[in-house]
Amino acid sequence: MLSHSSIAESKQCRLKRRLLASILFCFSLPLAAWSAPLVQSGQSVAFLGDSITQFGAVSPGGYVRLIESGAAANGVILTVIPAGVSGNKSNQMLERLERDVLSKKPEWMTLSCGVNDVWHGDKGIPLEVYKKNITDILDRCAQGGVKVIILTATQIGLPLDNPNNQKLSGYNAFLKEIARERQLPVADLNEAMASEQAANTAAGLKRSLITDGVHMNHHGNAMMAAGVLRAFGFDDSQIATARKKWRSLPDAVPVTANLKLSFPDMEALEAAAASRKQPVETLIGEQFRNALKSILSERPAPKP
Repeated sequence: MLSHSSIAESKQCRLKRRLLASILFCFSLPLAAWSAPLVQSGQSVAFLGDSITQFGAVSPGGYVRLIESGAAANGVILTVIPAGVSGNKSNQMLERLERDVLSKKPEWMTLSCGVNDVWHGDKGIPLEVYKKNITDILDRCAQGGVKVIILTATQIGLPLDNPNNQKLSGYNAFLKEIARERQLPVADLNEAMASEQAANTAAGLKRSLITDGVHMNHHGNAMMAAGVLRAFGFDDSQIATARKKWRSLPDAVPVTANLKLSFPDMEALEAAAASRKQPVETLIGEQFRNALKSILSERPAPKP
């Protein structure tokens, strides 16, 4: 017959074995089974930046709105606070931080700053002053309880080793350094941009990410959105889900037709639009979409 002490020891051994089994099971799970994005459904995110960010919030295909729809496709519903202003540099973002971000009390803020500080040349912001401005922005966000994700500044034209990009590398090095010091997430969009361009070249694709040297086209916006989602903690599978959603958006890529008409043709177009009780622009858009559908139906859809 077992003593009370033997029974107690036996129970202890069984308990230890179960605990060990539970620990081993947890470590055997893939990371995605127990990790989750840093940003949570119901939270708000402010996007502080310049014209790249301003334009990124205007249309469904801008990087800010792609982040919003990509997160939603993964069940994470965000409230977006657009805070991009064209032409802004670090000093101007610091000046309006309280009004455009902190007063709205978001849980998160993405910081995209540096292109204009360099690109504006003599009217730009020297590196040491930039460092102080960025530090002040981060300090004030920390005091206001706003978590920050830092975005490295994207390229200023090509080639990658042009004078502006060489100068910009010092600004990006500082961003990554202060992010390490403060343990802040980083979306290295400058590196992501260079990597995607290199991959396109290797594949023989003549595909640009920008429209005018700095502002993003639809490929660039998707690159930025994927990089920020990754910094927010979304994994490859979740980003693939986001990309699938983006490809289903009917109005993700704005297209402007450069039409030139004679006076008689324009007058006839105005009369046709009036008979349909439509603006001329609406009639042109409808006819363009109908013609485009016909063209696209004649060729296979491009691969994702």
